[in-house]
Formats: sequence, structure tokens, C-alpha cells
Amino acid sequence: MKFFVFFISLLLLSCSQAPVTQSTAAASPGSLLIISIDGLRHDYLSLHQAPMLAELAAGGVHVKQLQPVFPSKTFPNHYSLVTGLHPERHGIVDNSMYDPEHQRHFAMSMADQVADGFWWQGEPIWITAELQGVKAATYFFPGSEAEIKGKRPSYWFPYQHETPNRERTEQVLAWLALPEAERPRVITLYFSDVDSAGHNYGPRSEQVAQALAEVDAELTYLVQTLRERGQAEQVNLIISSDHGMAEVDQRKYIIADELFDGSLTQNVRFSREIVSIFPKSGQEELLYQQIAGRYNPEQMRLYRKHELPERFQHQQHARIAPIILLAEQPWIFVRRSLLPGLKADPSFFRARGSHGYDNTEPDMQGMLIAYGPAFKQQATVAQLSMVDFYNVMARVVGLTPAPNQGDPRALSLLLRD
Repeated sequence: MKFFVFFISLLLLSCSQAPVTQSTAAASPGSLLIISIDGLRHDYLSLHQAPMLAELAAGGVHVKQLQPVFPSKTFPNHYSLVTGLHPERHGIVDNSMYDPEHQRHFAMSMADQVADGFWWQGEPIWITAELQGVKAATYFFPGSEAEIKGKRPSYWFPYQHETPNRERTEQVLAWLALPEAERPRVITLYFSDVDSAGHNYGPRSEQVAQALAEVDAELTYLVQTLRERGQAEQVNLIISSDHGMAEVDQRKYIIADELFDGSLTQNVRFSREIVSIFPKSGQEELLYQQIAGRYNPEQMRLYRKHELPERFQHQQHARIAPIILLAEQPWIFVRRSLLPGLKADPSFFRARGSHGYDNTEPDMQGMLIAYGPAFKQQATVAQLSMVDFYNVMARVVGLTPAPNQGDPRALSLLLRD
């Protein structure tokens, strides 16, 4: 397997054309709108049509390879983007978690836990803003529903998947139209369509192309409205994915719960790419040896917690399981109890998409576009990590960043001044 170097040489290249024009003057601290397009793979601008995304990428800074943190899952990466921390530091170590010290469970579908500040460590950019007297607003972003360090954003919404994209976009525009004293200067916006289509039909599908076109239409409406209002030179955009998407053949499945005796476990967290096993007291070695004697190394990897690669930066938190199984792309994990129902689904064997694999896999890479008065024009950056942008966000808004793990070189690569 070919691995990317964690910090690849950061290469700036010039673009030959720039359909978007911006002022060349250095900007004073301004507003920042962070837009997440879940599952936006690094090559989607080549595979599919997204005119506004392409225009912004050409006119601003295009980070062509945005490397997710491990695991390459939605919640850990969204929270790493806005804290500048790896999951072992901010505590969101997966989409589904178990805290053995407090015997508590977390999943994206558990609204009460998602809104509980117990799980969310570190300091996301909207809390950095609020702590320093700057208003923030979040429209659906992992962590934004919880009270963190005694604060919440000035404006926020609990997640509702069915909320139309236009309603989300209109709310952001309404925030930006508020009188200056009430107007938030840090805003987040989230779109899930591209990720959902990728999971259901695979990254090269017509369904992904359609989902991306619909999100691009929202961006077009947003940007054109800002231009018509004369606000385009006041708002900085960071448009980011959280991870890529791999095409998987669901006939290549591993029955995870046949690899070990479940009675020896305290808790097991299953996903299609990762199985996290918390053994009962004194049973870790027996469980490990059971799996070691049964698994196929061509299909998956077996790790003790302390054996996880250093490049994952995924060893130090209690919520990281003592034993971890990581599928090799394009294999997936299933559970024996669920397999009959899956096979009964006529769509089970069609091409689908998955993420959560080794974060250096090419298909796991996302992209990021930065556009606005604070950012360079017509620039590309070869690769950055998900943790590298919190410092950039803080600088754009004129905030003092909290301690973080971002590469400080990102500031000079993205910002004009």
C-alpha cells in the first residue's frame, strides 16, 4: 500500500485562469463562513460538474488533498477541522463511542449525547469566538449543540436531517444581514447530500453527480446573493470536506463477530470499516489471540491499542479501544445477525461507498477551498491535514487560538498577509 507522508511538501502552483476577481488589498479581520460538504472526495471536481466550486477553487486557494485524521469518519474529522486537534486530544474518537471510565455510550443518532458537553473536549472555533466576545452561529455542525467551556454559539440549531438545503442557506444569509452588533462573524453551514449519495451508490455514480450539482446550486445562490448585497468582500469562505469515499463491493464482507467470543467483551463498537473491542477485565490477551488465529491479513488489520501506527496519532484516549480491527479497502465488516436482512435487500450487492479506512488511502482524501479577502488568489496547495485550519480560522477573524496541533505553515500558504 502506498502511503502519503503526513506532511507532504506543501507546494504552491499558479492557476492559468481565474474566473473570480477579488480585491488585492490585505483584509482586516472579517467574517468567516465555514461550509462543510460531507464526503466531498478530492477528485470530485474532475469526476463531476460543480461550476461554482470550480470557480471558487480557481479564484482562491485550492487544497487539492485534504488528509483526514484517523479514523476517516464524519464526527472526528469535523471536530478536528474546527479545533485543530487529533481525536485522541479532543475525545471524539469515532462516530460511535464507548467511554469505559464512565460506562457511557455515544452515537450520532443519540441526540441527548450529541448535545452533552461531556464528550466534546478541546475548543472549537465558535467557542474561541464567543470566549473572546465575538458572536458565532452554527447551522448543523458536530459539537455545536453542546455547551463547551460553559458556552454555546449565540445562534445554533439542533440537527434535523430533513431540513431543506435552501432553508439552511437562507438562514446563513439572514445572519449575515443582521445589524453589525448582532451579526455573527463565525458561521458554519453543513450539507450531507454528497456523502449520502456516495454511501448508497458509490463515488462515481450519477446520484453523486446530482447531489453535488444540488449543493453547488446552493453555493451559487449564496455567493450571488452576497455579491448583490455588496458583502462579497466582507465574507471569507472555507469550503471543506471531512473525508473522501471509496467504492466497495459488498460481496467482499468480513463477518466480524465470528472472529471472537462476544462473552469475553465489555463493549464492542461495530462499523463497516472499524471494529473497536473493549475486553472484560483480564480477557484482553485471550480475545487478541482468538482473533489472531482467525482473521485474514489480506482483508483486515489487527491492532492492540499501543500498536496503532504513530502516524494515526490515535493511542492516548480512554475511549480508544484496547483492540481494534481495521478493514482493508475495499473490504467491509458485517455482523452475522444482520447479514440475512442485508442479503434480502435487492440493492445489497450494488456498488456502494464507504469511508473510515486508513486515512492515508488515496480515496480517503478530501479537498478544501478558501476564498475571500483574507485568502490568496489563484493558488493551489498540494496537501494539508484536517488539523491545520483552526489557526487559519482564528487569524481570519482576529482571534487568539487555543492550543492546537496545526502546522503553522498553513497560515502563510493560505493567507495574503
